[in-house]
Amino acid sequence: MKTDNSSRFQQSLANPDEFTLTVELVPSRGARRTAHAKALTFAKEAVADGRLHAVSITENAGGHPALSPEVLGTEIARLGLDVIIHLSCKDKNRNQIESLLFAWDRAGLRNLLVITGDYPQRGYRGYPKPVFDLDAVQALDLVRRLNREEAGRDRRDPAIIKSVEPTSFLKGVAVSPFKYLEAELRMQYYKLHRKAAAGADYVITQVGYDARKFDELLRYMRLTGLNLPVLGNVFVPTPTVAGMMREGRIPGVALPDSIHAEMIEEFKEGDRGRKKALRRAAKLLCVQKGLGYSGAHIGGPGLTCAELEFLLTEAARMADDWPEFLESFSCWPPNSYFFRPGVDGKLNSDEPAPRGKVSRSLHYALADSSHELAFVETGLLYNTASRLCAAIDGSATQGAFAGAEHLVKLLLFGCRDCGDCTLAELGFLCPQKGCAKYLLNGPCGGSRNGWCEVFPGRKKCLYVKIHDRLKAVGRDESMTHGFVPPRDWALTETSSWINFYLRRNYTRLDK
Repeated sequence: MKTDNSSRFQQSLANPDEFTLTVELVPSRGARRTAHAKALTFAKEAVADGRLHAVSITENAGGHPALSPEVLGTEIARLGLDVIIHLSCKDKNRNQIESLLFAWDRAGLRNLLVITGDYPQRGYRGYPKPVFDLDAVQALDLVRRLNREEAGRDRRDPAIIKSVEPTSFLKGVAVSPFKYLEAELRMQYYKLHRKAAAGADYVITQVGYDARKFDELLRYMRLTGLNLPVLGNVFVPTPTVAGMMREGRIPGVALPDSIHAEMIEEFKEGDRGRKKALRRAAKLLCVQKGLGYSGAHIGGPGLTCAELEFLLTEAARMADDWPEFLESFSCWPPNSYFFRPGVDGKLNSDEPAPRGKVSRSLHYALADSSHELAFVETGLLYNTASRLCAAIDGSATQGAFAGAEHLVKLLLFGCRDCGDCTLAELGFLCPQKGCAKYLLNGPCGGSRNGWCEVFPGRKKCLYVKIHDRLKAVGRDESMTHGFVPPRDWALTETSSWINFYLRRNYTRLDK
C-alpha cells in the first residue's frame, strides 16, 4: 500500500494502531435534491468533528439511477474530507471504466471501492440492459495495470500496447461472510483470494450482525495469509429498510430473526427505536474493534452527524466491555460457519467445520475427460485437433465447422456462441448462460440461500453449482487462484475451438 503523499484515509489504513472510520453516503436521483445538501452539511460537520477518516459514495445503489458519485465526491473533497468512490461494473463497459478512472485520477478522487454492483432496476421506459463487461476481479486488474502503466498490454500483440501516465488508486473490495450455505460462503472467500491477487488494498465486509461471522473472516484471512486491512460494516437501518432486509429485497443482506424481532419492538417506541439502534451499532463497532478489525464502515439511511457523534461516543465509552456484547450478536445458524466454535462457543476455533457431502456430476466427469483428451497439451487428441483446426481456419469449411461446434455445445452446455469459451475454468458450466451478470472469476455478493440475486427461487447461483461440482472431485479450492480475463467480443459467433488452438481466445493474454 502506498503511503507517500497519501491521504489521511490511506495513512490510517496503513497504521495498525489506528482504527479507521468511514461512513457510506447514498446519492439520490436528481441533481439538486435536498439529500445532496444534507450530505454536504454532514461532511462539513464531520470535518469539524475530526474523527471520521473518509466517506464512501455509492454508485447507483440497488441498481437505481442516481447522481454520479464523483460529483458529490468532488464537492466533499473540497471541504477537506477524504472520499471513497464506488466503482461498479454493472452499467459500463471496460473502455468507459478506464475513461472514468482517468477523470477521477485527474480530479484527485483516488480511493476506490471496486464492486460488481447490484443488477440494474427499472429506469427510463423499462429495464435497462445490464452491462457487466468486467467483473470486480477484472476491474481490479485494470486499475492495477493503470497504476503501474500497463493498461492494454498484450505481449503477443505489440500493436495494441498503450502507454499512459501511471495512476495512484487505492483499491478496496467487498466480501460477505454472512452466507448460510457452505458453497456460497466458500466461494466468497475463494473470490477474496483472487481479489487480493488482482491488487486489492483493503476489504469492507457486507452488512451483518453476528460476532462469530466477523471473527470468522479475520481468522480465515490470517490462516490463509490474506494480509489486508479489513473494515467491518456497521449498519443502522430504518424500519422500512429493516423490512426490506428481512424480505431479502436488498441483495446479499440477511437480517436474522432474533435481531429483527428486537428491532420490531424498538420501532414501536417514540423515536422509532433510533437511539437503541445507534447503541446496538456502537456495541457492534466495539466488538469489531475488540476482534482486531482495522476499522468500521458505518452506514444507514438518514444518518446525521449528531447521530454519528452519539454512536462513536457510546462506542468509546463501552470499548473495554466488548466481550460482554458477543452474546448480543450470536444469531447465525450453527451449521453456517467455516470454523468449529471455540471453547466458550462465542467465537471460533482455528479448526475448520466438517463439510457436507455432494454427489459427483456425470456431466462434469464426461466433459472433463473429453477436455483432458483434446484440450490439454499432453492429451492424446491434442496435436491432431490442433492441426485440424489450423487447417480449417480460413477455409471454406470454417463456417460449417463453427456451426457444428455451436450446436454440440448448445445441446451439452447451453452455449451462447461467445467464441471465447471458459467452460474448463468453471466446472463446465457456461457463465454466459448461467450467470445473470456473466461473471468469470467468482460470484457476486447478491445470492441468498443459494439462489441467484436476479432470479430468487427460480435459478440457482451459478457459482453454487460450480462449487458443488468441483468439491465432489476435490477441486473447489482451485477457485482461490487463477484469473479469467474478460470476454473478447470480437470473437462472438466464431469457433472457440479454433480460437483456442490458434491462441486467439483469453488464454493468449498475459494474466
